[in-house]
Amino acid sequence: MKQVSNPLPKTVSINKAINAQEVAVKEKHARTCILGTHHEKGAQTFWSVVNRLPLSGNAVLCWKFCHVFHKLLRDGHSNVLKDSVRYKNELSDMSRMWGHLNEGYGQLCSIYLKLLRTKMEFHTKNPRFPGNLQMSDRQLDEAGENDVNNFFQLTVEMFDYLECELNLFQTVFSSLDMSRSVSVTAAGQCRLAPLIQVILDCSHLYDYTVKLLFKLHSCLPADTLQGHRDRFLEQFRKLKDLFYRSSNLQYFKRLIQIPQLPENPPNFLRASALSEHISPVVVIPAEASSPDSEPITDLVEMDAASQSLFDNKFDDIFGSSFSCDPFNFNSQNGMSKDDKDRLIEQLYGEITALKEELENFKAESARGTVQLRGRASELEAELAEQQHLKQQAQDESEFLRAELEELKKQREDTEKAQRSLTEIERRAQANEQRYSKLKEKYSELVQNHADLLRKNAEVTKQITGARQAQGDVEREKKELEDSFQRVSEQAQRKSQEQAEVLETLKRELATSRQELQVLQGTLESSTQAGAEQSTRIASLEQERDRLSQAAEQHRDEMAALRAELQQLRDTLSHEQESSRTELEMLQTQLRDKESTEQALQQLLAKEQLSLVQGTIHEAKRMVQDAVARMEDPAHISCTGSADCLLSQTLAASECAERLRDAHSKYLLDGTAMNSLLPCLAPFAHLVSNTLLQGSATSHVAPVEPADRLLELCKQCGCEAVSYLSALQDPETVASADCSLVTACLSQISAIGEELRPRGLDIKQEELGDLVDKEMAATATAIETASARIEEMLSKARAGDTGVELEVNERILGSCTGLMQAIHVLVLASKDLQREIVESGRGAASPKEFYAKNSRWTEGLISASKAVGWGATVMVDAADLVVQGKGTFEELMVCSREIAASTAQLVAASKVKADKDSANLCKLQQASRGVNQATASVVASTKAGKSQVEEKDSMDFSNMTLTQIKRQEMDSQVRVLELENQLQKERQKLGELRKKHYELAGVAEGWEEDDSENS
Repeated sequence: MKQVSNPLPKTVSINKAINAQEVAVKEKHARTCILGTHHEKGAQTFWSVVNRLPLSGNAVLCWKFCHVFHKLLRDGHSNVLKDSVRYKNELSDMSRMWGHLNEGYGQLCSIYLKLLRTKMEFHTKNPRFPGNLQMSDRQLDEAGENDVNNFFQLTVEMFDYLECELNLFQTVFSSLDMSRSVSVTAAGQCRLAPLIQVILDCSHLYDYTVKLLFKLHSCLPADTLQGHRDRFLEQFRKLKDLFYRSSNLQYFKRLIQIPQLPENPPNFLRASALSEHISPVVVIPAEASSPDSEPITDLVEMDAASQSLFDNKFDDIFGSSFSCDPFNFNSQNGMSKDDKDRLIEQLYGEITALKEELENFKAESARGTVQLRGRASELEAELAEQQHLKQQAQDESEFLRAELEELKKQREDTEKAQRSLTEIERRAQANEQRYSKLKEKYSELVQNHADLLRKNAEVTKQITGARQAQGDVEREKKELEDSFQRVSEQAQRKSQEQAEVLETLKRELATSRQELQVLQGTLESSTQAGAEQSTRIASLEQERDRLSQAAEQHRDEMAALRAELQQLRDTLSHEQESSRTELEMLQTQLRDKESTEQALQQLLAKEQLSLVQGTIHEAKRMVQDAVARMEDPAHISCTGSADCLLSQTLAASECAERLRDAHSKYLLDGTAMNSLLPCLAPFAHLVSNTLLQGSATSHVAPVEPADRLLELCKQCGCEAVSYLSALQDPETVASADCSLVTACLSQISAIGEELRPRGLDIKQEELGDLVDKEMAATATAIETASARIEEMLSKARAGDTGVELEVNERILGSCTGLMQAIHVLVLASKDLQREIVESGRGAASPKEFYAKNSRWTEGLISASKAVGWGATVMVDAADLVVQGKGTFEELMVCSREIAASTAQLVAASKVKADKDSANLCKLQQASRGVNQATASVVASTKAGKSQVEEKDSMDFSNMTLTQIKRQEMDSQVRVLELENQLQKERQKLGELRKKHYELAGVAEGWEEDDSENS
């Protein structure tokens, strides 16, 4: 059958093959689509028709499209893959879209589209594989290029390919109700029909995978391919099960012969097993020709045929001469009567026969007419369908023609616009980057106020840069005009120089001619002179030639200069035109930026106003929370010092002054929120801290100042909340006054000054001398204590014996070690103190440094006094213990007290020391030595006490029962007395410590306890 170039039959076949009816695709339509790809050597027509189909709106339509497209990839022209790669992303998007539909054909379409994408990617990566995957063993080896890495990768890709095929296989079977004969229904056949292509692909992929795995096992270790074997085994079981289930369906039995896989998978660890492998072959029986494909014969004109048949029969009966000359009476008159009768009878008989034949003919004609009418009805129906398809084709043609015209117009417009916008786009790239920055700044506007200000500055800077760029364009224009003027003047100067050179050459030429005449005259007088003249003439002629060449070069240079001048004029005009265009574009951009800047400024003002109101709201909440916490019972136990209250009040007053100045600026300039906003949060924070600190200070103050302080704190909180509320309301922001808050803070500060402790009665200028004196006195006290301990040790050795001597030596020895450790600590403290003074005083004197840091100096003096006093008390306690007049407990308490005093001295020294100071390390080591020595004193004292108690153990062997009972009762009474005394002593110790802290607080500048006044 001759192929035609008209694409209409292909379009009709594609539309018939891919429709919304849930029936299988007819083979003749699919075959027409395949032949169409071979005829046009591609799939352009297929995709042009498919792109107009609503594949995303009808699942059955999409399913049948996948089936036809799969057939084209397998059996169509090789260029089908190239024409279809560009639609790969659209297929992926459609697959994801259908994947959201879990019912009907949704999941089927999603998996089938994913399979088609995988098939396209596989054949794109491996172009040696044809679409139907039919290859010989030699071609398979050539596809891997005899490289084991290529074979390894190819096997992985085949596994992925086969996995997609099996997923589609299983999904189709799981979507069917296998309990009924679904394969004989139209809907079931619609779903099962694409599996024929899947079976054909799977058979080849399984065969190639087995051969590649045997090849890999011959080159690589078995452990490396363990993953390949596991994956193959899983796919082998799935494929075997699916082949078995498919072969039992009635639908596949008449269309395809499905092979059966072996019972066990191949053993790849045994190389000889390759010879046992049998490639599965799928057999498709020869298809009977479709009745739709039979050619339609042309109808015969029955009227003409019947007329011709009647004429032939009439000629046979009556003869051709009779029909040619029916009125020849001469020949008839010559006949006899008998002949006429016979002839008439014969004619009657023939007429009767003809009548019968005519009746038969009429009957046959009636039957033929009925058949022809039925055939005509069929042809009319088909003609109507063809006319409908023709009308559709005409509509599509008109639509395509309109689209073509529109595309041509768009192409022309695009080409014109592209030529004109190429340069504009290149220059506008920087502006687009600036606009993208502006968009990013707009998105970050709400998050950070500082970023908004910086972005506003950047926009202003860009506008200034645009204006500068406009000025640069004007300057470049002026520079080009100046350069053009200079080039023109230079060209005129060169022209004048050339004219002067030519005049000079003419004069030299005239002079040379005169000299030549003179030489010719003198030539006759002297031969030697003539020869010289000839030589001179030759040189002059050479000079003349050289000058002629120079003149020619000058003329060439003049022509080049003229050309360059013309080029400069053209360049100048072009630059002027481009500068004008760029200037207009920059002006447009400037207007856009100004409008954008205005919008951003308005948005910035709104955001700033909302940010200020939000900050004021949070500030009010913070102050209100502080006022509420003043009434909280949990806050009653909190105490504070007057110094801390004064520092907080001073900071709050300064912040209130700054807030007042910022408020004034904001009233003068409504956009000056950047000065008001940073003052709100510190103001609320400092006022809240002042209120809480005032409340805590009132807890340790006398009754009358405490009540006044607490009342002022509450009033200050209320005034602060009122002031912030006035700031928050746009109607009352102008009348907001911070003076009431400042007045309350001043009154709080005055009460804080009244509550400050008296401190030491020492002048600040005397603190430096007092520190040195106390440190020297401490060192002297320690040396004195060490000398007394040595003296006591000598007396003990001379007067004591036995256990007493051993106990006294141990105790006095540990006390001596403690004194030495304290002496080392005092020296280290002096060195660290000297280093602190040298590093912190700057240009001031040590006394000025001590006076400036009076609190620290007073603490250092107190710690030094405590160390000296503790050393003296401990020596006295040790003397009493050695003499037998003291107790071991007193000695242990003294040693612990002196350890605490040295810890106070270390803490006072560390306050202002550098953490990396070497003297600080020495002081810390000395402090650890004092602690060890204190522990040694306590241990030796406890050991001596235990030895003495063992010596004085009680003997009850000579006592009677009554005496023992009496002693037991006395012991119980003594125990009760001692317990009562112990409890009283503990209460006394607590009161003493409390009083000690109060007195130490007065000395150190702490708060004075109210109980002392009462």
